[in-house]
Amino acid sequence: MPNAITSEVSQGCSLSDHPHTMTVNQGDRVNLLSDDKKRDDNDTYQVIGVDEQHDRCWVRRWPLDPKAGSPVFEISFNQISAIGC
Repeated sequence: MPNAITSEVSQGCSLSDHPHTMTVNQGDRVNLLSDDKKRDDNDTYQVIGVDEQHDRCWVRRWPLDPKAGSPVFEISFNQISAIGC
């Protein structure tokens, strides 16, 4: 009896197909970069969420402002650098 082979067609692409080399995880602390890839400021930001499919993440200023919190915003992996890099 022959083996049945099925193939699935899926939309999008595999995460392994993405060219970025940076690994970003929820909870990581990062710095923002300017257009010339230098640190934009001395502030630290915490990664709140990661969208590897689109090479983006959501960050907020760290440490949190105890009275007002810290607004969350979306940013490209190209615009951040891990602390210590």
